[in-house]
Amino acid sequence: MDGLRGWGLTVLRIVVGIVFWMHGSQKLFQTGFAGVGNGFAAMGLPVPRVSAVVVTLVEFLGGMALVIGFAARWAAALLAIDMTVAVLAVHFRNGFFAPRGYEYPLTLLAANVCLAITGPGRAAIDALLSRRHENKTAANTGQ
Repeated sequence: MDGLRGWGLTVLRIVVGIVFWMHGSQKLFQTGFAGVGNGFAAMGLPVPRVSAVVVTLVEFLGGMALVIGFAARWAAALLAIDMTVAVLAVHFRNGFFAPRGYEYPLTLLAANVCLAITGPGRAAIDALLSRRHENKTAANTGQ
C-alpha cells in the first residue's frame, strides 16, 4: 500500500501544481502585477501591489515546483498560506458554494496542507534527491 500512496500523492501534487501554475501564469502574463494589484485593492486587501507580486510569483513558481516535485513541501506550504488568505479575506464572506464561495480555495488549501505534511510522492525530483542522499550516506557509513 505504501507504494500506491506515493503514486497517489504524485497525482495530487501534479494536478494541484498545474492548477496553481495556470493561475499564476494568468496573473503574470495576462493580468499583470498592476492588474492583480488593482483587483486586490478593490477587494480591500492590505498592501495590494506588494501582495500582487507575492501571490503571482508564489502561484506561478510554486505551481511549477509542485509539477516537477522540487522543494514541493515548501511550495505546498506557501500555497497553503496563499489559500488561507484567499479563504479568509476574500471568499468566506460569499458563503460556501462556488463560484464565489470558499469551497474551491478550501479544497486547494487542504490539498496543499496534505502535500506539505506528507511530501511529494514517488515521481518527484525531491524523492530522487532524497534517495541519492540516503545512498551516499549509507555508502559513507559502510552500510
